[in-house]
Amino acid sequence: MSWIVYAILSAFFASLVAIFGKIGIKGVSSNLAVAVRTIIILCFAWAIVLIEGTATQLKNWPKNTWLFIVLSAFATGLSWLFYYKALQLGQASKVAPLDKLSVALTIVLAFIFLNEKPTVGNILGGLLVTAGVMSTIFIK
Repeated sequence: MSWIVYAILSAFFASLVAIFGKIGIKGVSSNLAVAVRTIIILCFAWAIVLIEGTATQLKNWPKNTWLFIVLSAFATGLSWLFYYKALQLGQASKVAPLDKLSVALTIVLAFIFLNEKPTVGNILGGLLVTAGVMSTIFIK
C-alpha cells in the first residue's frame, strides 16, 4: 500500500479516537483514561512487533534513534493528555479540528528542522487547514 492509503486510514481511525474518547471519558478522570488507553496501545503495538519478529532490531538502534523516539513518546503522551482533557471539557466537533492545527505546525517545523522545501501546495494547504480550523471554532 502507498503512504496515502496509510495516511487516510490514520485519519479515519484518528476520527474514531475523538468520538470513542469523548463518549468514554464521561464522568471519569481524563488522565486515567489516557493511562488505560496507553496500556492497551502498548499491548497492541508489542503484539504486532512480536508477530512481525522485529523486536530483535532494538539492539541495533543508534543512540540518536533512541533519543528521538523517546522525545516523540513524551510529545505523544503530552498530546494525548491535553487532547483528552480538551475532549472532556469541550465539544469533539471543536476539539478535534483545533487539534489538527498540528498539520500546519508540522509543515512549518518540517521546513525549519527537516530542511524540507516549501512549495505553493504545502504552504497553501497549511493556510487552508488553519482557516478551516478557525472557521470551526469562531463561525457559528
